[in-house]
This record gives sequence, structure tokens and C-alpha cells, in this order.
Amino acid sequence: MADHYEVLGVSQDASAEDIKKAYRKLARQLHPDVNPSEEAQERFKLVTHAYDVLGDADSRARYDRGETGQGGDAGFGGFGDIFEQFFGGGGQQRGPKSRRERGQDALLRVELDLGEVVFGTHRDLEVDTAVLCETCQGSCCQPGTQPVTCDICRGSGTIQRPVRSLLGNVMTSTPCGSCRGYGTIIANPCVGCQGQGRVRARRTVSVDIPAGVDTGLRLQMPGSGEIGPAGGPNGDLYLEMKVRHHDVFSRNGDDLLCTLEVPMTEAILGSTTTIHALDGDLEVEIKAGVQSSDVITVRDRGITKLRGHGRGDLRIGIQVMTPTKLDHKERELIEKFAAKRKDKTAALGEFQQGLFAKLRDKLRG
Repeated sequence: MADHYEVLGVSQDASAEDIKKAYRKLARQLHPDVNPSEEAQERFKLVTHAYDVLGDADSRARYDRGETGQGGDAGFGGFGDIFEQFFGGGGQQRGPKSRRERGQDALLRVELDLGEVVFGTHRDLEVDTAVLCETCQGSCCQPGTQPVTCDICRGSGTIQRPVRSLLGNVMTSTPCGSCRGYGTIIANPCVGCQGQGRVRARRTVSVDIPAGVDTGLRLQMPGSGEIGPAGGPNGDLYLEMKVRHHDVFSRNGDDLLCTLEVPMTEAILGSTTTIHALDGDLEVEIKAGVQSSDVITVRDRGITKLRGHGRGDLRIGIQVMTPTKLDHKERELIEKFAAKRKDKTAALGEFQQGLFAKLRDKLRG
């Protein structure tokens, strides 16, 4: 960081008056209204900051001691105040500001069924937003009239006032209080929008929601948000997706997961069954001897991929259902079957995680 004494061109034992004179001389040379070059503006900042530190006895003493914390050479914190005081904010935009501004963005939450996610869907959404005033078409004026030039600032949008400072009389610029910086005044505001150029209304937004979206995903619709003041450009509309819970199917990425409860007899003998998938009926073959936690994978019957091509899979977890109530005849048949099989009796074996957890892990692949 440059030495503040060198920046002002004075020695370290310079008096407070010498420092003030040096600053006033350099500030007159480097002021943006006198020298608009970027180099001069950078030097002007350094000069002003140097005086901010050395012009105060306490901060100069801390600077001489090498203290650079708060209150010493703490950066350009004081520069803004001096710049505002002497030069009215400096590089602020010159000329009147426009009434036309960009409208705000809007966020709308859209709830979808899991079935709508498989292939995508179309929605016509009702949005409460700001739209162009049909009466004035965004001019903010009553039809047949127009804004008139502000007689206070004469259309400049700013008021200049002289201010006495260390540099002498300096002109400062502030927004005109009469026209609020616009340079014009709307003498006859539109009665339809009270001079805003826009009104609140409900409108319909049509959107094609792509397949594969998931909860939390946001879709951006540029230019579909509210219109800006005075007919300014529209903001954007963001649609945040929420997929409703499904009682049968769940999702793992682009795959669909479900559980198929199989009676013990069908698990033993095998069978064919029809399930009602999200995109139509599906015939599933259950092989003889199927076990709980086995998984049947049906290719390309999952969710259409949001990015890329194709679909995920449908993964069907098997849960063999053991009957809990048997009549006398059924029990005799099972006992005869068990006697003929001569299976080993129940015994401890290698530890396995619970069937439900095992099935879950297999489903999620």
C-alpha cells in the first residue's frame, strides 16, 4: 500500500495545514469533473483516502505508529463520506432515470402425480401477476396526454447546489425531489393503473413439463414473470416441482420400485400375474421357487430420463406371504407335504440382515 505522505507529496513532519493545502491542490487537479481519465480517478481515490487518514490527528497518530486496524488505515471506509460530502456521490449516473424497469421474477410451485412424471405432462397454470395496463399501454398517462418536462430540474432529473468545502465551492448533484429523478412529471395519471403502467390480474401460462422432473427441480420460463413498471420488460417465471407420494410405486433415480406380494403356493409352483403399472398393465412371470427379497427387473418401464434418451427400469421386489390361518384340512395337507419333503428343522445359520432391508437394498441396486 502506498505511503500516505508520499501520495500527498508532504513530509512526515508536515503540519496539519500543509497536509490540507496539499490535498486541496491535488483534489482540484484530479477531480472527476476536471480530469475524467481512469488513472486520475484512481489517484483521486488514493489522495482522498490519504487525507482521510492524515487529516485527523488521532488516525494520523495511529498511522505513524504502524497501526492498521479500525480507525487507523482501515481501508477506504472514510472515502465514501468525504466523496459524498464534496462531490455529491461522484460517479453516479448522469441524466434522468427511466420509468421503465424490469419486472420481478415469480416462483410458482407445481404438484405432479408420479404417473405424470413418467412421460411429462402439460399444464395451464393460473398466475396472479402484473400485466400491461390496457388503458395506457404502459405510458402511465391518461390517453391523449403525455409526461411534461419537470420545471424544477428542466428535464435533467437532478438538482445542482453549491456546497462550501475544503476545496472551496463545489457543485453537488442530487435527484430532483419534484420528479424523483425522472426528468418528467405525469400531470394526468392513467385512472386504470394510477400511473403505474401495469395492473394486477390473473393470466394463464401454458407449460409443457418434461418427463423425469423430480421434487425440488425448478424450471425457468424467461419473460413469463410480471411486467415491469411503465411497461418495462417482464421478469422470469420459475416453476418448482413437487411430486406427490404414491402408495404403490416409489422412485430411485430413473427407476421405479414396487413390492409384489406373492402367495406361498405361487412362490412354490410359479405363476404369471398382471400388475397395474403407471403406464398400463404389465404381465409378470413369477418363477417357481422365488424367494422373498428376490427382484424382478422389467427393462424400460421406469421414468423417461430428463437428460438423455430412454427410460429407467421397473424393479419389482418379491415378498412371499406365508398363510397365518389354516383350516384342519389345509393343515393336514401341509403336514403331509412336510413329512414327504423331510426338510431339516429350523437351525441357526449365517447372520443376514432383515428381509425388508435386504429387499430395499436390492431394489435400490
